[in-house]
Amino acid sequence: MRACWDDFRLAISFLTVFPVGRDIKATPEMLGRSMGLFPAVGLLLGLGLCVANWMLQGLLPRAVLDCLLVLLLIAATGALHLDGVADLFDGLAGGKDRASMLEIMKDSRVGAIGVVGLVMVLLLKYLSLYHVPLEYKNAALIFMPAAGRWMQVCLCCYAPYVRSEGGTGSAFVENVGQPEFLRATATLIVASLVLFSVKGIFLVFLLGIATMLILRYFESRLGGVTGDVLGAVTEMVEVLVLLLVLATFGS
Repeated sequence: MRACWDDFRLAISFLTVFPVGRDIKATPEMLGRSMGLFPAVGLLLGLGLCVANWMLQGLLPRAVLDCLLVLLLIAATGALHLDGVADLFDGLAGGKDRASMLEIMKDSRVGAIGVVGLVMVLLLKYLSLYHVPLEYKNAALIFMPAAGRWMQVCLCCYAPYVRSEGGTGSAFVENVGQPEFLRATATLIVASLVLFSVKGIFLVFLLGIATMLILRYFESRLGGVTGDVLGAVTEMVEVLVLLLVLATFGS
């Protein structure tokens, strides 16, 4: 039980700005094991957004409030994944082959394509959240960050890490296995049922299809994943979840 609690604190510490796991001397094995709890951390982030939504909904117009909710999620995660969005778009757009794509993604400078991609992802997230029906808004706020972090587990479990020199994501990718994937998936399925009833299973099914397509795409283009890929996909899956909620419950 103590090991599980330490893994959870480690996951929170890595995915958010809250320093709850600074006293833990993390090993690569612990980092990999903590990924099984990434969706649970996403659920906590979502619950925090729901609390903020409840506190502010009577004070601010919805358009302003939903923008603040997106900003709160960025602040709570320290914009951890947004840099990956810009780097990935730059690399995919500017690289002629795998080596050049990876080299561009490693560059700390951000190009025009990266800026455009980052702006469009955030704009889509905001607009999609704004148009989610009010009766499903809290459910979407909770499920969205959980699904994004579940996708990280999927990619780490089933795709190789492509940088031979290592990187931020290598310790996770190289130490995640079926137990972490099953724990993360069980968490997401239970959350989907609680939040969306039977239709939640349909959302998970669609996310499963998206996972297979994403895995195939990055294995084809890059030969696997990097830390930037994991971060960027997290943001894009959050947008995808909101779009799926809109398509499923918006009419």
